[in-house]
Amino acid sequence: MQNISSLSTNRAFLYGDAVFETVKILNSKVLFLEDHYFRLMSSMRILRMEIPMNFTMEYFENVLLAEVKLNNIVSSARARITVYRKDGGYYLPEDNNVAFEILVSKLEKSFYEIENSDYEVEIYKDFYVSKQLISTLKSTNKIINIVGSIYAKENGYDNCLLLNEDKNIVEALNGNIFMLKDGILSTPPISDGCLNGIMRKQILSIAKKIDTIELIENSISPFDLQKADELFITTVIMGIQPITKYRKKEYSNNYSHLILDKLNEQIKNF
Repeated sequence: MQNISSLSTNRAFLYGDAVFETVKILNSKVLFLEDHYFRLMSSMRILRMEIPMNFTMEYFENVLLAEVKLNNIVSSARARITVYRKDGGYYLPEDNNVAFEILVSKLEKSFYEIENSDYEVEIYKDFYVSKQLISTLKSTNKIINIVGSIYAKENGYDNCLLLNEDKNIVEALNGNIFMLKDGILSTPPISDGCLNGIMRKQILSIAKKIDTIELIENSISPFDLQKADELFITTVIMGIQPITKYRKKEYSNNYSHLILDKLNEQIKNF
């Protein structure tokens, strides 16, 4: 693990000049390792960060596993690696070299489970997600997610859904959104500004193998939510969280459980 610089000069703290990956580690294996690694590399390139020559996928894996071992976590762990540009400069950095910090914590359960039986959401309308490439990155600029989370707590919601400037649903505060309606599973395209989620990619891959379901990446309007049969949120740490209520509409979760079972079968083979 790299030593984080003083907060008074650290660019991640001063300007949000950083990207991160949050991974799930199960029995000393980083789940979806290749996807996480290449998303991080892509994010660093987009933000014009210098990628160290030694920062290979093997190195990425080794530093994560070493930190988990250092914290004496045996079975399942959550690890976040934050890569930030080194100190120096104001908006214009003095150079593009990077350092990183890793934080780990123990996860109580190894495989994915649906824990919250009641899960109500609302649309957050105070601020919008921009339809641009930078919105799809896991950067440390997450102020919309923060104030949206406060709004959800203050109003008794479990989560909120974010809109882009076209007033279409982009994602949840903490993950990607999927909608099932009349046998069609849809999720917003990356071009709408949603996070290029790792679990999103896994769910798309799993859903393509289910013959009874048609899969599309398509914009979702707030009006579409009222007509949906199921809604669910996806993240690497949580897996799948079905939404049970939006305003007066209540949803089933049969398909969510089917996808979850197939996801667990997949990670058992890692």
